[in-house]
Amino acid sequence: MSRAPIIGITLDSEPPGGYSKLPWYALRQNYAESVAAAGGVPIHLPHHPEQAAAMLAAIDGLLITGGAFDVDPALFGDSQRHATVKTKDRRTAFEAAIAKGALAADKPVLGICGGQQLLNVVLGGTLIQHIPDEVPGALAHEQPNPRTEAGHKVAVVPGTLLARITGAAELPVNSAHHQAVKAIGQGVAIDARAPDGVIEGIEHPGYRFCLGVQWHPEYAIGPGDRRIFQAFVDACRR
Repeated sequence: MSRAPIIGITLDSEPPGGYSKLPWYALRQNYAESVAAAGGVPIHLPHHPEQAAAMLAAIDGLLITGGAFDVDPALFGDSQRHATVKTKDRRTAFEAAIAKGALAADKPVLGICGGQQLLNVVLGGTLIQHIPDEVPGALAHEQPNPRTEAGHKVAVVPGTLLARITGAAELPVNSAHHQAVKAIGQGVAIDARAPDGVIEGIEHPGYRFCLGVQWHPEYAIGPGDRRIFQAFVDACRR
């Protein structure tokens, strides 16, 4: 591929209020900036599940972003919904549709925070609905300090794609989530864990590039974060 790869980035959506009196889309600039810095051309993807295939045809790789919402537990077979769970059903329907399409076409996929959780569900896995209720002695995964700083470290599993990308056995990460991967999907490998055992990274070696991270590498708080974006964009060139 001689041209710069086109990277589709999923947007967040909000109801009326704040920025606009009408419903609006939003995304922090650092997602697009990280893609551009790695040599990709970022474009934003609105939530039209019926157009997911057409959007997918126009991009070389898919970045599923995070957000202050949760995947509907019914989508991973859980009949109970924790009181803290908040869903954005149209966004999830779109992200699930385009993620499934990207995997079927073997286009590179990077899931960040909630994007990793969505990716795991699409691959057949389940989620912890609220970490403080399910993980004894859990860390503060919704860290009190700024997201531009590390909240804790994660141990990288040797021999994984994440280990090859970062060249590290341990990474400092920021942390802004109350849910996490519970059971991994079929063929999925765990590539990073927090000290409390929470799964912080997943990948699927059966695809050209399929990686999820629970933290936010778009903040680039360490060299490993930049390497993740570089490896993702480079995979989209082939």
